[in-house]
Amino acid sequence: MNDPEQEPVDALFSQALAAGESRPRAREVLARAPDEQVLASALRRAVPAAFLEEVASTRPWSERPRVLARVVLSPRAPQALSLRLVSGLYWRDLAEVAATARVSAAVRSRAESLLRDGLGDMRLGDRVTLARLATAALLPSLLADTERQVTESTLLNPRLREEDLVAALRREDARAVLVEATVSSSRWATNYAVRLALVLQPRTPLPLALQQISSLVPRDLRRVAEEAALRPLVRAAAQEVLAERAD
Repeated sequence: MNDPEQEPVDALFSQALAAGESRPRAREVLARAPDEQVLASALRRAVPAAFLEEVASTRPWSERPRVLARVVLSPRAPQALSLRLVSGLYWRDLAEVAATARVSAAVRSRAESLLRDGLGDMRLGDRVTLARLATAALLPSLLADTERQVTESTLLNPRLREEDLVAALRREDARAVLVEATVSSSRWATNYAVRLALVLQPRTPLPLALQQISSLVPRDLRRVAEEAALRPLVRAAAQEVLAERAD
């Protein structure tokens, strides 16, 4: 049985396919598009590039960011067209573009750059949501956020790699919220490289740094004991553990 809600989408898609790469015919088909929802749904399919070009240049569709997002995400979208449109998308659509493998690398990189540049203007709730689904290129910026909620969401992001978190923890300007959220993270608190990075970070609160000492292997204990930038108590604790293991 046909789905009545899909019938206008199927009809518009069929008409777009029939128009082929003729811009005038595509323009005629677009003029019959019933509403934004139907058009956006049709654009999720592989419509011809000529139809995409017409959508991007025809009002009111050319002024609707949600519609333009479907153009950019289309498997048939020319790269030049996508690069022209991507700067006008909402952040959620930019995040989807950045994470969609079929989109060209240049367009995905541009979406990531726009998201990164816009982080300072985003609301807290939006940054929290973005942190959970952002691509790897955005994670360093999100790990540097001042709000713990953002940091905690970033730590849950499946694209976050051990080496990225360790690099963030090693930064001279690593924030206390990152250190504290990492120690509390069920995903990262038991990771050895992360524990070592916490101990070697001079900004790690003393109680948290001392908690990690006993989990380190002798080679790293010696490294901690000899690290002049660390607090004397942290270095002394590493030396004490080394001495106990030598007995």
